[in-house]
Amino acid sequence: MSPSPRLLLTMDYESWFAISRRYDNMTSAKRRAFDGGFTQWVIDPLLEKLGDSKISFYLVGELVEWYPELPQKIVDAGHEVGFHCQVHRPLLSVDDVRHDLERSADWRKKFNVRGYRAPMIKAREEMYPLLVENNFVYSSSLYAPTGTMLQKDGIWEFPVSTHSLSDKPNHFAAPRNMNLSLLMNGEFPYASGMMSGFFPKSIFKIIETELKNGQSPVIFFHPYEIIRPDRWPARMAWDFVLEPFILPFAIRKTKLFDELLRAFPTSTMLEFAQEVIHERSRN
Repeated sequence: MSPSPRLLLTMDYESWFAISRRYDNMTSAKRRAFDGGFTQWVIDPLLEKLGDSKISFYLVGELVEWYPELPQKIVDAGHEVGFHCQVHRPLLSVDDVRHDLERSADWRKKFNVRGYRAPMIKAREEMYPLLVENNFVYSSSLYAPTGTMLQKDGIWEFPVSTHSLSDKPNHFAAPRNMNLSLLMNGEFPYASGMMSGFFPKSIFKIIETELKNGQSPVIFFHPYEIIRPDRWPARMAWDFVLEPFILPFAIRKTKLFDELLRAFPTSTMLEFAQEVIHERSRN
């Protein structure tokens, strides 16, 4: 028996420039200057917008170094603090993941972080034993059809949701990210920030249908998609030229976000994971 269906709405909490790889190798001080305090001030209006709905925030740890009050504000509002990465960049090897976990150990321990999401939803199978070593309970670092729940080396994996347009695949190994192969195999990654800007009405209907079918869709947003930084499109113009595939993230998604909150019950991912673990232990 699965937990009661709910929308697992999540926030990958990162700065406004994180979608571009142009900033990856800058010093932390330069990235903080670029952030300009955006990720510090945007948390309050986001929490106000959420109201009584509870969600999971996957924090970039560098932001916790810049603004130490961020995780406490999230916890005090009743939401989950998860870990996205320490510095937002591709983690290309197991050593990259290990280094990220080592650098973030102190603040993760302080806030009892149990959920993980790989940056860009690009996970490696080899990372799961590292997550176990670092006391994580679950990950949400693959794409897979709604309702997919996997166990990997002692970690529960609750993938970001796709809608299968053909037969549901039966193999879900990392990496399983947004790419042409995923699309060619008949999966529509509706819960991605890349798709929600283009097809908000279709995505709302898919989520509505999945919930009626007893499933719990996992969808993610970014703070800059909901509340815009000052002059954001203009500041990102050169990045959009260099990396045009990031353009969908420039589409404002506030209306869809608000409609989802009004229409559907939500919970944190950790609460959902704990219910799954409890149910499985009884069976």
